[in-house]
Amino acid sequence: MTSNFADLDEISNATYDQLIMLPDFGEVVANSVLNFFSQNSTRDLIDKLKKAGVNTKSRVSEISKDDRFTGKTFVITGTLPNLRRDEATQLIQMYGGKVSGSVSKKTSFVLAGEEAGSKLTKAEELGIKIIDEEEFNNMLK
Repeated sequence: MTSNFADLDEISNATYDQLIMLPDFGEVVANSVLNFFSQNSTRDLIDKLKKAGVNTKSRVSEISKDDRFTGKTFVITGTLPNLRRDEATQLIQMYGGKVSGSVSKKTSFVLAGEEAGSKLTKAEELGIKIIDEEEFNNMLK
């Protein structure tokens, strides 16, 4: 689940337009998600899981702190000194931001660590703001 959807019901009822806007979602993935949730067997399984007490709420939406990164897209590249990529991703999402796997004109920030490669080069070419872990931490304060 993603921070864009508060629970499994929201993602299972998502439209193609909502899915295609997610970072790293293309036409094939969006259609696969739609197909999966359109199957009766999937709907039945979700109902059984809920009746069994399985939590279908997104943890990220429950612990969201504020929306300071809403509308911002980050790309993480290289090795960060203290944060793992999944930790940095979770922090960005907690504050309403999105993380993408590739740099584009839509990218707001590139969080770069040691041995950053082609993503850093592309960000420089496009004039995207490049930040290090220290600056990222300051943005979280």
